Amino acid sequence: MTDKVYVPPKVWTWDKENGGQFASTNRPIAGATHDKELPRGAHPFQLYSLATPNGVKVTILFEELLEAGHSGAEYDAWLIKIGDGDQFGSGFVGVNPNSKIPALMDFSGPEPVRVFESGSILVHLAEKFGAFLPASGPARTEVMNWLFWQMGSAPFVGGGFGHFYAYAPEKYEYPINRYAMEAKRQLDVLDRQLAEHPFVAGSDYTIADMAIWPWYGGLVLGRAYNAAEFLDVQSYTHVMAWAKAIDARPAVARGRMVNKTWGEPQEQLPERHGPGDFAKA
Repeated sequence: MTDKVYVPPKVWTWDKENGGQFASTNRPIAGATHDKELPRGAHPFQLYSLATPNGVKVTILFEELLEAGHSGAEYDAWLIKIGDGDQFGSGFVGVNPNSKIPALMDFSGPEPVRVFESGSILVHLAEKFGAFLPASGPARTEVMNWLFWQMGSAPFVGGGFGHFYAYAPEKYEYPINRYAMEAKRQLDVLDRQLAEHPFVAGSDYTIADMAIWPWYGGLVLGRAYNAAEFLDVQSYTHVMAWAKAIDARPAVARGRMVNKTWGEPQEQLPERHGPGDFAKA
């Protein structure tokens, strides 16, 4: 191991230039940095997001609800440019005090409801429409098990492995090895589960799949961190088959486009205000 030895100071201080590719989006304090109201469209759900894995979870669910015939799930999706600091505007902070995408305002009831954290949004919408989440019993608990598994595990893949392997200003052996080991352990957890079930939580497609697929499906399909070969993702055959099957769903293809501003032009839909927007992409 050739990493430089770091001796922590007695009191940590913020170095604005330290942090790699996303240094400008990170800071050690919360709250708004500027006044900016959020836009609002005509639909009952107003989503403020970006097509990162966490953002895609929610747009996939919206599109799956619409695909299943839930017309009340129409939504407006507004682009939040995290590189420009949109998440620190006063309007966004009012919806999500943690300044992270996605954030949702639900105007479908008598009182507006703010919903933040992607897992909370998935549960909120699934319960509201009675879809993709069993109402009670062991089947519901199993979905929640895997939903919370994703919420607790994915930061080690993104903020851990992805950061040190792809985004850190310098590559160091220790953190890359540490988080590669954990990423592969998590893929093995999924592979063993999917060896016995067609979907993560059992026989049915649920919000657990929608939460897990953008992170781990993207990883094995070669869409994250340029690390597919490094992590030997082809060896996780059950995860790969599951990832490809979900990738082929029309609602998933649409959900991946929403709030996306990179890649092929026909795969981008920076904002969505109705189903006809996909024809324009």
